[in-house]
Amino acid sequence: MRQWLRTQGGWWLAWLLVAGSGALWLARGELRQLREDFEVNGRIAHRLMSQQVVQYDAVLATLALLEPVPGAARSERRLPSVYPSILDVERREADGAWPEPSLGPAEARSRELQRPEFVADDFASGRYRLVVGARPVSYALAIDLATAVPWRDWPMDPKTSPVRVTLEHAGQRFVVQPGAAAAAGGWHFDFRKQLASESQAFELVASRRVAWTELPWAAMAAWSVAMGVALGGAYALRRQRIARRRAEELLRLGQVARLNALGELAAGMAHELNQPLTAVLANTQAAQRLLADEPPELATARAAMKQAAEQARRAADVVGRLRRVIERPDRQAGVRAVALQEALRSALHLLAPELARRSVAPVVEDAAPSSVLVLADPVALEQIVHNLLMNALQALDGSPPAERRLRLSIGIEAGRGVLGVIDNGPGLSAEALPRVFEPFFSTREGGLGLGLSLSETLASGMGGSLEVAPAEPRGARFTLRLPLAKPEGARAAVHSTEAAE
Repeated sequence: MRQWLRTQGGWWLAWLLVAGSGALWLARGELRQLREDFEVNGRIAHRLMSQQVVQYDAVLATLALLEPVPGAARSERRLPSVYPSILDVERREADGAWPEPSLGPAEARSRELQRPEFVADDFASGRYRLVVGARPVSYALAIDLATAVPWRDWPMDPKTSPVRVTLEHAGQRFVVQPGAAAAAGGWHFDFRKQLASESQAFELVASRRVAWTELPWAAMAAWSVAMGVALGGAYALRRQRIARRRAEELLRLGQVARLNALGELAAGMAHELNQPLTAVLANTQAAQRLLADEPPELATARAAMKQAAEQARRAADVVGRLRRVIERPDRQAGVRAVALQEALRSALHLLAPELARRSVAPVVEDAAPSSVLVLADPVALEQIVHNLLMNALQALDGSPPAERRLRLSIGIEAGRGVLGVIDNGPGLSAEALPRVFEPFFSTREGGLGLGLSLSETLASGMGGSLEVAPAEPRGARFTLRLPLAKPEGARAAVHSTEAAE
């Protein structure tokens, strides 16, 4: 699980962030559009209702200006046929009385305020009266708001629109449009504005609740899928590039390892061949001296032995030249300041497929407060770390996957940088422990036995050491020690590296 989180968790997190951000942006855009549409519809409804109530003021003002002759025919009775929302028109002449007592005080207030006055009948049902005090005749209109709404120009469908529209006055409410039932949760939009009439100071209130189901889930899902495909493609391309670079690095490291192994093998062969050739040379020289004392065919024997001695010297010279040609170059020539952490990180990157295949999650214990800079040949150090890790992984093959443990430690001891590679494999026997670094010695069937020998030789060539000891409770611990880089040398190496880059 931890290995999966390290390799893919970042990509899933990136997808969640990108998909979530895009979905949030789409949702915010949809909510913003719904709010804009809601406010536009609210303003249109306010303007239409204001026009309706203002025309009632105009009708009363017109009637007051007519100054009809008392007792003349009542022409205002034709108004309901022109305005269906006007249910009735009542009048009071100078010596008359209103049919309802509540209209008298309203007429007095109208005269005082010089404008029509509102009289509430049953506002919740949309019924009210509007009175204007005038001379010689005062008028009152009975109005029905239910028929006053101009549905032809109304911006919403009253049957399907989720917007609720009401007219409110003095704590009473007339429902113009019921809207959809309010859902739990979601977002609430609200619009309030008073109608443009002093006599009919109604407040138009529009409200709407947007439910979660109204969000653009299809577009949000499409965005998430698109981002998943895009990031998936990027992830595949990145894995392809990493795999190609890893293969190139492994190929380079394999070539260096083969060359170094060939040098180690040739050096061993030269060492082994040089001794018998020297013995042959000594024996033939002794035979030559002995034959020189015998009388028969002394000249021929001396010539033959002399020729054998010359050929033996020539063979020794050839072997010596071969050893000098294939011997590894001086590792001190390429030594510079190298960070142990970086070398370990590079080796773990190259061996990531092997670690995953064996279900091994290495634990790195870095006890150093900063990078541990050691004096080493970067290629040689990389090869040593690679060999130690591969040796540990091969040792863990004999353990069940769930029990495999690989611990890597980095620190500083006695002025040296220390890298520890500890596995909990079967470990080394008491007989095999002293021979681990011998050439051609291997405890693994089919092993060549040159990896650890070469690693020990490379470490010694850089002024360091490679040691092995049993681990507790089982397994083996390999410890690489290399001299620390001096601050001046480290800075110079860093500067030269930056200049090269």
